[in-house]
Amino acid sequence: MSTPTVHVIGAGLAGCEATYQITRQGVPVVLHEMKPQKKTPAHHTDLFAELCCSNSLRSEMPENAIGLLKAEMSVLGSLTMEAALASRVPAGSALAVDRAKFSTYITEKIRNNPLVTVVEGECPAPIEGEWNLVSTGPLTSPSMAEFLRKFAGEEQLHFFDAAAPIVDASSIDTEKAFFASRYGKGEASYLNCPMTKEEYNTFYEALVSAETAVLKDFDRDSQKELTVFEGCMPVEVMAKRGYETLLFGPLKPVGLPLPSTGKEAYAVLQLRQENNEKTMYNLVGFQTHLTFPEQRRVFRLIPGLEKAEFLRYGVMHRNTFLNSPKLLTPTYRARNDEKLYFAGQMTGVEGYIESAGSGLVAGINIARKASGKEELVFSPVCELGAMARYVAFGALGDFQPMNANFGIIEPLEKKVKGGKQARNREYARRSLAYIESLKEQKLF
Repeated sequence: MSTPTVHVIGAGLAGCEATYQITRQGVPVVLHEMKPQKKTPAHHTDLFAELCCSNSLRSEMPENAIGLLKAEMSVLGSLTMEAALASRVPAGSALAVDRAKFSTYITEKIRNNPLVTVVEGECPAPIEGEWNLVSTGPLTSPSMAEFLRKFAGEEQLHFFDAAAPIVDASSIDTEKAFFASRYGKGEASYLNCPMTKEEYNTFYEALVSAETAVLKDFDRDSQKELTVFEGCMPVEVMAKRGYETLLFGPLKPVGLPLPSTGKEAYAVLQLRQENNEKTMYNLVGFQTHLTFPEQRRVFRLIPGLEKAEFLRYGVMHRNTFLNSPKLLTPTYRARNDEKLYFAGQMTGVEGYIESAGSGLVAGINIARKASGKEELVFSPVCELGAMARYVAFGALGDFQPMNANFGIIEPLEKKVKGGKQARNREYARRSLAYIESLKEQKLF
């Protein structure tokens, strides 16, 4: 019996990584890419795997979650990492690349692969009856968006990423923050950061004068639409409506008496538990356009968050993504279609390397499935597996895209002495031992 062909739709980082991993297993690929016939506002070249916004692929240190993800991918033979190392430029402890050389390297590798057939032009939907992997990115075409609507259902498809920051639970000062639910209803599962009037004044002045991120052209129209939804309003925009606006919104103190006095604080920020392991907490109602450095500066003015470590910063931009826990398995396969896989930012991973990592896992698994083998579910002790688990099962609140971080990885079995760095080194040791074991088994 001949090996079936896999159709990969979209030649971004995820699609190219998936294509490469599929062909490594001897499975042919038809790669559909709408460039050069049609481009999104974010793209400027005809190359595959175009880096649109930055040449930085972030830290190389394995004690950092994104550095660990890179190390895992390198061990497993990632094309993305191969291209990055071939095109790198000096950037200290970060991995930065020459963008043109990076994309050219991947484009040539894919186009010269005898198992790859490139079809130029828009592919409006997966090829009926065939094996398909969709990786069209956050600015997917209207025709593919229409397919996604039908596939997911209107309520399971999102076109805007409006997410509040998430902080590492271990970095919250619980001498200042206290557990309680408003009016004592239900389990006391929220952490509450109280402010005096003076502390609120300091925070308020910093917030309304903070620097906001520059919107990309293709996000500006999206922002106009966002403004009609009060629930998506950036916290800094809300604050500029008036000094007391936040006091009747996300910082309202009612129903949250201080344990020490029984009286209400002037303002209270609630932090919502984000996962069952209680390693991540979400700043409730704090969707924001502030730059990442400003988020660190301003939000650390809140009592209890002075030393907060941010696992995910708040973002608000156009981003087509699925409510993946309802739709996808931890192999990135559709729950209701064994021949349909997804990869990239539309699955709920955030960032270049994360997108490529999802392509690596999805590519390995669709090739295995199409070849009659069992899928490989990566363990959440590694970042590749932790991201896949997050995509498949999500968090306790509304599903939002997520970067690689140690908050989603399987907690260590025992506490490690030596603080955060020692703990992260142990995460990295455990993860890479697992990845090396996969390589030794020659599963792909």
